[in-house]
Amino acid sequence: MDQHQSPAASEEDSGIAGNRRRRQRKGITSGSLSAMDQITIEFILPTVPNNSPSPHTIVLEVAGNWTVEQVKAQVWLRAVASNLCPEYYHKFSPDHCILLYQKKGTVCEIYDKHQVFQTLDCIRYWKALKKEVGRITLVSRPQPADEALGYQRFLNQLIGYDVTDVSNVHDDELEFTRRKLLTPRRVALSERDARLYAADPWVTCKPLGDHLLSKVINGHILVVIHIVTASQTIKVSIDNSPAQVLASVFAKTANKRALVGIPDDVCESDFVLRVCGREEYLYGNRPLQHFSWIRRCLKNGEEIHLVLEKPPNADLDLVQKEDWAQVDDCTGVAGTHEQLTIDEKDHERVFTISMWDCNRKFRVKVLGIDIPSLPRNPDLMVYVEASIFHGQQLLAQERTTSKAFTEEVLWNIWLEFNIKIRDLPKGARLNLQVSCGKTPPPTNSKGGSSYQDSPGGGSNPDGKTKTRLQYYVNLLLVDHRSLLRQGEFVLHMWKIPQKREESSSSVNADKLTSATNPDKAASMAVAVSLDKYCYPVVLPKGRGGGGSGPRDSLGEDGGEAGGEKSQREMPNHLRKQFEAILAKDPLHPLSPEDKELLWHFRHECMRHPRAYPKLLASVRWGRQEDVQQCLGQQLLDCNYSDAQVRSLAVRKLKTLGDDDVLRYLLQLVQAVKFEPYHDSALVRFLLKRALRSKRIGHFLFWFLRSEIVQSMHYQQRYAVLLEAYLRGCGDAMLHDFQKQVEMTEALQKVAREIKAMSADKSDVSAQVVFQLRQKLETLQSSGLPKTFRIEQCKVMASKKKPLWLMFKRADPSSLSPDPIGIIFKDGDDLRQDMLILQILLIMESIWEMESLDLSLLPYEIVKDATTIANIQQSVVGSRGAFKDEILHQWLRDKCANEDRFQQAVERFLHSCGGYCVATYVLGIGDRHNDNIMITESGNLFHIDFGHILGNYKSFMGISKEWVPFVLTPDFLYVMGTSGKKSSPHFQKFQDVCVKAYLALRHHTNLLIILFSMMLMTGMPQLTSKEDIDYIREALTVGRSEEEAQRHLLEQIEICREKGWMVQINWFVHLVLGIKQGVEKRST
Repeated sequence: MDQHQSPAASEEDSGIAGNRRRRQRKGITSGSLSAMDQITIEFILPTVPNNSPSPHTIVLEVAGNWTVEQVKAQVWLRAVASNLCPEYYHKFSPDHCILLYQKKGTVCEIYDKHQVFQTLDCIRYWKALKKEVGRITLVSRPQPADEALGYQRFLNQLIGYDVTDVSNVHDDELEFTRRKLLTPRRVALSERDARLYAADPWVTCKPLGDHLLSKVINGHILVVIHIVTASQTIKVSIDNSPAQVLASVFAKTANKRALVGIPDDVCESDFVLRVCGREEYLYGNRPLQHFSWIRRCLKNGEEIHLVLEKPPNADLDLVQKEDWAQVDDCTGVAGTHEQLTIDEKDHERVFTISMWDCNRKFRVKVLGIDIPSLPRNPDLMVYVEASIFHGQQLLAQERTTSKAFTEEVLWNIWLEFNIKIRDLPKGARLNLQVSCGKTPPPTNSKGGSSYQDSPGGGSNPDGKTKTRLQYYVNLLLVDHRSLLRQGEFVLHMWKIPQKREESSSSVNADKLTSATNPDKAASMAVAVSLDKYCYPVVLPKGRGGGGSGPRDSLGEDGGEAGGEKSQREMPNHLRKQFEAILAKDPLHPLSPEDKELLWHFRHECMRHPRAYPKLLASVRWGRQEDVQQCLGQQLLDCNYSDAQVRSLAVRKLKTLGDDDVLRYLLQLVQAVKFEPYHDSALVRFLLKRALRSKRIGHFLFWFLRSEIVQSMHYQQRYAVLLEAYLRGCGDAMLHDFQKQVEMTEALQKVAREIKAMSADKSDVSAQVVFQLRQKLETLQSSGLPKTFRIEQCKVMASKKKPLWLMFKRADPSSLSPDPIGIIFKDGDDLRQDMLILQILLIMESIWEMESLDLSLLPYEIVKDATTIANIQQSVVGSRGAFKDEILHQWLRDKCANEDRFQQAVERFLHSCGGYCVATYVLGIGDRHNDNIMITESGNLFHIDFGHILGNYKSFMGISKEWVPFVLTPDFLYVMGTSGKKSSPHFQKFQDVCVKAYLALRHHTNLLIILFSMMLMTGMPQLTSKEDIDYIREALTVGRSEEEAQRHLLEQIEICREKGWMVQINWFVHLVLGIKQGVEKRST
């Protein structure tokens, strides 16, 4: 085959830079290799000599640039040559044993057989201890015990994927990552406070807003403490800790312990405070005002009820002992270029090659494709397009000639790219795409700047050639060990979903995956070959010896590439342009002149963290010289694959509190898709925070599990992270997850059966509801918890036939007699709804910082609430849509007196203002009287967010959205106004809207970044930057605050003028019975 063997091949053909100086025989020095040329190691062998209790030992001088595999082979050869236990060393190979060493009392395994010996953590450790001889023990590779195998099967069931299945991988990255994540897991467990983890208090560091402080009297609040048989109301400071509250309780009950049921032999340290009716504790040293439950009660004007009880048992969170030894902390770490380079070295001392010595262009040999069944059209032509990407940046591109599309198409040709091997960054992927059409495509296309995600293919400039992208697959060119890929690969490709297929919207994110199609029998396969070398070719971690490498900090070398040029003082006229660039929002494109300015003054960029993403957008990742001068920052989206860039982003995340981590968890889980490798700083961050907080762990479990079930492209990555978490979360959490999975799977089966019975979208018969209740009774009798309020469970009248389920309260300390309700929906992608609910919560937190309480209710089920449609219909049927006074009268009827009514109106105008601004900024459409609701206390809120970012419904090409947001005449009537008239309440409504709108404008970048991180995750209405542009336009980016205020007031006036058009829409909605199931949320 036309492959080259390097360095055995000729110098010209091999492309290896530098003169090998074979005849010079220059000795290895600290300058040419490292200061640690020879390492003396004592190896403790797995065999024992006759009549001796001590095992065999071998002392070996190990070359620092040997790989672990070579070292094991040398030990084995020495044992065979010394005739030590021939029946063992002749029978088994070196791979039969693993290498162990001790570090601070912990047994560690040297796991990576390809790693250069001098980069191992144990070498650093021995050097720090000034040991002249290291000690490594060889033991036979352990086999898992039956108990461990059973535990693994249990974990696989919880995960929903078998992480031990390696039938669909072309390397050992899956197992490699499983082992490497053991170390951060053990570190997290060793740092975990057992009692704090068991109690899992939910706190925030954000200051208490003025709107909440106004409800605190002289810094004190009243707390009702429930103690066995009695309750005690005490006045405490908001700066008191839970321990101080307990001390107050015990002081007040000192003389009546017997009456309240507290034994005499206990003290306050034996108890904790729990929220009545909830598994939520007030525990730790934080002041009361930092606890989320206290803030919630203050906000809603509710009494604070806590129960005194024994602390949760921390022993229930004990973790099962690991069978695995901890792997070397430096596993997978490459050496420096100085250690790996062949320059000025004796060829007999060469065991690995630095990629930075490879000056030849990268190439790939496309052997051919094979498909089990051909497309229906027999006259198609087919070709393979090969591209090299780093993140979303296209570095090089080539394609084969076109051939007739048969079951097997052979090319057997080399494609050479316009990029050198030395310039390939870690994370670069070879993207192979198979496209077909009726006529041949244009000849080879080189270069480019964008990623073509559309399955629609493309055409040549004259418009005569049309091709369609059919299949794709990715191969990381540098693997998880930093080794350049070599040899042949048969890769099973993913099919591009067509528009008629339900999953076509997810193609953007899926096209980034390095996983191959597990359905090998039915998928297209492409065979390629990469150049082979006699030795491993390694991407160095840096230059070594103080020099700069592609992963070193910006310009620290001070050499020609960084130089003084980039450290010049910036002239004033350029500084203004520089500041203008930094002020632009994340979606604003950078011009070539902008990029040149940022790159020229990159040292100045390093003083401004907000400049980092823009500086990174100016880096040419296919040029080593540019990468050498770059330091990465925060973006975790699909644009950046560089590990250092993403690691720096994670370092910024580490300062977040648990409440913020949970707030952004949806985006962080999606961002895992954009990591090039399974093991990453982001994965380790999520693992650590989940092992520290049960609440974060709970949500992480379900976010990951839902992705594993839905996304074949990322199953392995999410499964290995979920396994790492489950192995550290403790038996109590595992038991809870098991019950949740069993319940979810049982309800999923019921939901599908019910949906099959009731195909009619607009109706749910009594027989279907009866069948649901029978099935729930069967579930309870089969072992699931008997907590259903079966007589209150029903089927909702919408397309997916969600189940409305009511449960008894299991906690006897609960003060509410009402059942707990949930909506169980199967078959819907709820990520878009989750995203909007998350953004609403973030908007609420932004407004709270401005002391604005806009009473958002971003929840699906709200007590004592009904839809506007229900209220309108209840009086005069569908004509209620035109009766302005109906809503006003309904709200008055629900209030016991005039004071209550005025409070309800106040709450109404604040919540209406909040949702007007929120729905306008987020472009939420399809707003009708069945997805706008109101509580009996006047709290307006919206539900069902199927149309966002201006992607509105239309009828015959005409948009059904006639107003910027919903502000109908009946809403205005509640505020005491109609037509063009004004009122004090309406003026206050306008003020609230303006304040809320301007507050969001101050956080434009945050909103844009949150949506950008979800951009390629498959949501049908969030597929391009143009979708997010809607937010920029709605927030009037680039305009002054006065102009923004005027803009919003103009939108309010448009709503007042066209409110009658919305009423017509609502009337038609009621007449046609286009309902989302009114009773489902109003009961």
